[in-house]
Amino acid sequence: MTSLAWALLALTLVIAALDWLAKGIGSKPMEYVFKPLTMVALIGVALALDPTDAGARAAFVVALVFGMAGDVFLMLPDDKRWFVFGLASFLVGHLAYVVGLVLLGLTGVALVAGVVVVVLAMAVIGRRIVAAVRAGDEPALAVPVSVYMGVISVMVACAFGTTLPLAIAGSLLFFASDACIGWSRFVKPYAWMELFIIVTYHLGQIGIVLSLTT
Repeated sequence: MTSLAWALLALTLVIAALDWLAKGIGSKPMEYVFKPLTMVALIGVALALDPTDAGARAAFVVALVFGMAGDVFLMLPDDKRWFVFGLASFLVGHLAYVVGLVLLGLTGVALVAGVVVVVLAMAVIGRRIVAAVRAGDEPALAVPVSVYMGVISVMVACAFGTTLPLAIAGSLLFFASDACIGWSRFVKPYAWMELFIIVTYHLGQIGIVLSLTT
C-alpha cells in the first residue's frame, strides 16, 4: 500500500471508531456526521491504493458510493419510509462489488465453496428472516428483502472465488452485519446487535477494499 493509503486507512479507522462510539452512547448527531464520513475516508483509501486491477478498484469505489447513500437513507427519520431506498442502494453496491471481485479473478473450486457457505447461511438464517417479514407488519418487503439476500450471497460467493483472505473475511463480516439487521428488524432485536452491526459493516467494507492490493 502507498503511504497515503496507510494514512487514509488510519483516518478511516479513527472516524469509524467515533461512529461506533456514537452508536454505543446513542448520539444521533455524532452518527449523522461520522457514519457517512467513514465511507468518504474509505473511498479515499480505495483511490490511494495501488490496485492489482484498476477496473476492480473503479467497481469498488462505485460500491462504496452506493454504500454511503444506503447509510444516509437508513439514518433518516421515519425509517420505514426510507428502508427500501437504503436496501436498493446497498443492492447496487453489492452488484458493483460482484463486478470488481470477478475482475480480480475467480477460481472454480473456491467459488463452489462460497456457494455452499451462502446456501447453508440462507437455509439457517435467511429463510427465518424472510418468513418473519411475510408474517410481520411489512409483508410487501418479502420480495425486495429476498432479492437483496440473493445478491449479497452472490457477492460473498464471488469473494470466496477470489481466494483472497481479506475479500473473504470482509464479505463474511458484511454478510453478518446485514444478517443482524434483518434479524433485529424482522425476527427479534437484541441490545448488542446495533453496535455489532456497525462494527462488522465497517470492518467488512475495509477488508474488501484492502483486497485490491493482495
